Amino acid sequence: MPKLDESLLTDLPPFSRLSRPEIRAVLDQATSRRYPEGRAIFREGHDADRFFLLLDGYIRVIRTTADGEQIIVLHIAPGQLFGIAPALRRDTYPATAMAAAESIALEWPSRLWHDFAARHDGFATETYKTLGERLGEIQGTLTEMATRAVEQRVAGALLRMANQSGRKSGDGIEIAFPITRQNIAEMTGTTVHTVSRLLAAWQKDGMVKSTRKHIVVTDPHRLVLLSGGHG
Repeated sequence: MPKLDESLLTDLPPFSRLSRPEIRAVLDQATSRRYPEGRAIFREGHDADRFFLLLDGYIRVIRTTADGEQIIVLHIAPGQLFGIAPALRRDTYPATAMAAAESIALEWPSRLWHDFAARHDGFATETYKTLGERLGEIQGTLTEMATRAVEQRVAGALLRMANQSGRKSGDGIEIAFPITRQNIAEMTGTTVHTVSRLLAAWQKDGMVKSTRKHIVVTDPHRLVLLSGGHG
């Protein structure tokens, strides 16, 4: 791949405490790969032979429940590590990672993880911080699915995606990656029919604009109230 300038990565959490020569040493061992929208980067239960840094695009993280249901538990934005099973002391991936939009990622063999963590203190520190935040978010999503009404869950899911990826547009806050009603159903433990009904009602009320694979939150405040104050 073209040699990446280490200055591109100096502000990203895994690298922010590393010197430029340290970043260069880490980058020189990476491979860059492009993934089209909808491509699985790795699958739950498969051997965790690589870990990744997302440079561009968005990653959808999917877990399978005990009864075989697939749930979208997380979206990962550019500048974050993912597939970091070695940090969890796992040999297999705990979830499936799918490209939510066309994505570019750096990847390293998993065997390098412990060397990076031992050699670069900042790399390990920032990675474990990210991991803790991510696990907390996943737990919050699963708790929400078990305890909150479906309307609150769908509103909360839209707000999370807007917070993670939102960009301002003329109409409000646009979710930056393609999102289908099926995706939202898998995030909230409900049906596509219910999601479609809610989005149609919220569009009529001026809270969202929804077209095929594209959602804009036009009234975030009302959506926050609808979600029960969580986003």
